[in-house]
Amino acid sequence: MNVRKFTGSTSREAWHLVREALGPDAVILSNRSVDGGVEILALAGEDMAALAEPVMEKQGVSAQTLSALTQKRNLDHRVDHAHASAAALTAPVAASIPAPAAAAAIGSDELGSMMREIRSMRGMLEAQLAELAWTDQHKREPVKAAVLREMLAAGFSASLSRYVTEKLPAGATEQGGVAWLKSVLARNLSTISSEHEILEKGGVYALVGPTGVGKTTTTAKLAARCVMRHGPSKLALITTDGYRIGGYEQLRIYGKILGVMVHSVKDEADLRIALDELKGKHTVLIDTVGVSQRDQMVTEQIAMLSAAGNQVKRLLCLNATSTGETLNEVVRSYQGTGLAGCILTKLDEAATIGNALDVVIRQKLNLYYIANGQRVPEDLHVANAQYLVDRAFKLKRETAPFQFQDAEIPLVMANTARAMNDKSLREVILG
Repeated sequence: MNVRKFTGSTSREAWHLVREALGPDAVILSNRSVDGGVEILALAGEDMAALAEPVMEKQGVSAQTLSALTQKRNLDHRVDHAHASAAALTAPVAASIPAPAAAAAIGSDELGSMMREIRSMRGMLEAQLAELAWTDQHKREPVKAAVLREMLAAGFSASLSRYVTEKLPAGATEQGGVAWLKSVLARNLSTISSEHEILEKGGVYALVGPTGVGKTTTTAKLAARCVMRHGPSKLALITTDGYRIGGYEQLRIYGKILGVMVHSVKDEADLRIALDELKGKHTVLIDTVGVSQRDQMVTEQIAMLSAAGNQVKRLLCLNATSTGETLNEVVRSYQGTGLAGCILTKLDEAATIGNALDVVIRQKLNLYYIANGQRVPEDLHVANAQYLVDRAFKLKRETAPFQFQDAEIPLVMANTARAMNDKSLREVILG
């Protein structure tokens, strides 16, 4: 069995590499995200045919029968049917595995190789059945297919796109379906109602996130708004950034312009002392050092802020230009015992924002602000759910060269079956 690996920066690029090398009849074995791109394992069509024919003959299942079964599958039971079909087709192979006593005489390498091949065969058949099912749906339900394309083009994940479009109201037109889709997404995007949440209530807020997401600039924007509302005497600034060259100086310059002193802390003890001294301030903003989501320092930073008491509310800055996979990883790392909310930064640099909205919806984050430039304090706005959803679908026009074609969508959607059990999807409000 000659399995080949193809890697591209996007699913589309990897799929084109597969087609160029193995032709249009290539069989996709797996499709997964790797660092910096997408990896596809594929098999030439003739290799798959040579592998599947003996198994089908032993089972008494003809190609025509398999095709007929695929055509009559109900949409809601396709995944279960794919698993059942794959299990039935691989049963004769599984039956050839020796009993435990006999297996002891076989080398562990040989037995392991046999089991891997059985699992590979089952995976191939499941993927192929799922792809056929999606091709069938595309033909029978063109409105759902059109709405699905719109959602994928806007940058939303394949699993969320599938989950939502499967619930599309019966009889909806393409225009009505997209309108319904936007209302569902906006309903699930949690935002603050006004700046009263921060500017009027006050409190201690720590801006956290990876390096380069714009924490210091966003801190300065919030600080300027607080000064404009309450005056410099009601605000205090703290920085924990003792690592980055010029990190403290950058915030100190902003503080000097605003007439606000900047306090520098190194550890939990320093932070406790500083917060105790500043307890008379209406608002305290903490600018933290940027740490990669994969760095152990993230845990230490969360512990330091949490040890200062419940008074510190953490706001996670998310870079809208990052991929959905990266953003999801960032949220999981920085969540800790819980976040007060998040701020989307660099919207002015993002070609699509559906990926960022997807993560905010799945992780049930409360979106406070969006930042779309470097100007202080102008380029900071209270998040508006309907505006952000509309913007996501408008931006897709700029990414037309990278959008999936009709023939590619079944391949993309075939690997979402297991994701349908994701708790974050089941909690999406559709009604």
